[in-house]
Amino acid sequence: MTDETSNGARVRPSTAHKRTEILKAAVEIFGNKGYANGTLADIAEQVGMTHAGVLHHFGSKQKLLLEVLSYRDQADVADLEEKHIPGGPDLFIHLVRTAFANARRPGIVQTYTVLSSEAVTDGHPGRSYFEERYTTLRREVSNAFAELCARQGVTDRSTVAVASASILAVMDGLQLQWLLEPEVMDLGEANEFAIRAIVNAVLQPGPELESYVG
Repeated sequence: MTDETSNGARVRPSTAHKRTEILKAAVEIFGNKGYANGTLADIAEQVGMTHAGVLHHFGSKQKLLLEVLSYRDQADVADLEEKHIPGGPDLFIHLVRTAFANARRPGIVQTYTVLSSEAVTDGHPGRSYFEERYTTLRREVSNAFAELCARQGVTDRSTVAVASASILAVMDGLQLQWLLEPEVMDLGEANEFAIRAIVNAVLQPGPELESYVG
């Protein structure tokens, strides 16, 4: 029996197990130290291997980073029967459920937050991943809004693009606040409130902000 890596290469169970150990260690190291400061030696020490042993499994630190990001994506759909993110209005429910799930895996959340922040710097090996990720997610959320608007008979979709970007920004921003002060807020409830508010704002546009504060 064999398993596959993220690029489809087949590996033996013992190798797959060791790769998973390395990935979990990398999640912790990159989450605590960042990609730049977290070293392969740190990761190797955590799993009782040599630096060369880690390289044997992943080839380079950059390739390991990309595998870590793929591993994080797999965690998002681990509980789904179809093993992929649902489309249409069900996507909004999935995003809320993901937020509740993230509250139980702070290590994964911390790694994502640290690496996504680092990725804005020039030459960061994860930059293309995060650019593509946000582009894809904005498109998927926009498509979900389009379907939901069609179901609800909403013809004015001028706010869909900004609403889609806002949902992703709110989710990432709440994760940062939660990591800094986890006792202050419930990550799942805060995301559910924000996503519901943004969805309702698209379906039932209210008055301009100036009407409240003017």
